Amino acid sequence: MMSFAWSEVGRHLMDLAIAFVLALPIGWDRERAERSAGIRTFPLVAMACCGFVLVGISVLGITNVGHARVLEGLITGMGFIGGGAILKQSDRTSGTATAASLWGTGVLGAAVGYGLYDIAIVLAVVMFVTLRAGSFIKATAGKI
Repeated sequence: MMSFAWSEVGRHLMDLAIAFVLALPIGWDRERAERSAGIRTFPLVAMACCGFVLVGISVLGITNVGHARVLEGLITGMGFIGGGAILKQSDRTSGTATAASLWGTGVLGAAVGYGLYDIAIVLAVVMFVTLRAGSFIKATAGKI
């Protein structure tokens, strides 16, 4: 029979909530820009990646080299999802920023799962600022 530790449940819920909260502004930015992925997708991606890492830690233990396989699966899966966000129409390509930010949000979630909150926070801030500033710069450059 499995043991049920409330402290562990609390830590898992906290990590999932942190991943959700850190990804929310990124999703909001994409939603505001009317992109294909937005306010629902980004927090779900972060939570799912965090969840995969938490499950890996619970099953494999924290020091097992099998975590490389967990990360490999996340990297591949997020690349596949991001690839679906990229659209090519004749000589124009769109969705690359959304794809890259989805991939980064997956890393953000994995970082939270591993307890690397500093990396997750830096990723969240840099992605949000880059998306916001990039939109402004792109709009300004188009007027020049």
